[in-house]
Amino acid sequence: MAHSTLPANFIEQAVPFLRELVQWERELPTLAWGDFVVEAQKGQVALFSIDMINGFCHEGALASPRIRGIIPAVVAAMKGAFGIGVRNFVLAQDCHTENATEFADFPPHCQAGSREAEIIPELLDLPALALATVVHKNSLHAFHGTNLDTWLDEHSDMSIATIVGDCTDLCVYQTALHLKLHANAYNKPLRVIVPENAVQTYDTPVEITQEAGILPHNGDVMHLLALYHMRLNGIEVVREIR
Repeated sequence: MAHSTLPANFIEQAVPFLRELVQWERELPTLAWGDFVVEAQKGQVALFSIDMINGFCHEGALASPRIRGIIPAVVAAMKGAFGIGVRNFVLAQDCHTENATEFADFPPHCQAGSREAEIIPELLDLPALALATVVHKNSLHAFHGTNLDTWLDEHSDMSIATIVGDCTDLCVYQTALHLKLHANAYNKPLRVIVPENAVQTYDTPVEITQEAGILPHNGDVMHLLALYHMRLNGIEVVREIR
């Protein structure tokens, strides 16, 4: 059996880097929606809301209080974007088939036709919802098995894409990287912006996972690492957009 390639003092060596990550997160800048008025009036700004549905916020096996906690920030982001003239809203949402392959890795959740797969009520009365393109996805990746790449082609002049929702290290991460790397491949100067206060992930403590025989997931660590990795890939990570 092959041995681990990690050094014996890996945890000790990682401490300085983790301290830098914490400092980086503490110094995240804040942007203003007013900064994007010109682009918004040209139809070049879009807001992507990822998985803000009942099954991650209010009920079901994967509902998380951490994710429920970002609802006010997501609502504020959608209102702020709409207020400066943004009319391109995309709601990418889990809507799984009954026997989804993903259920081998996660408990069954957000199945088509269930309350879990419905948009959270906090968003329903927002004027942006009447304009939104709803994308039903059967995997973590909003662009796989959907028509979202077609939407992207139809909005090829988009210059700013803001992403809110969950989970930071899963669906948000996949969406952000796809948007940025797709733009890079065609030499398009697309700004992909992730406001830290409007994204979040779940937490599964080690002590619980050891008893249940599942993988642990430290929400604070995974949230921070995902944000930093997005930054390494050219995505703008900010504290919030006011």
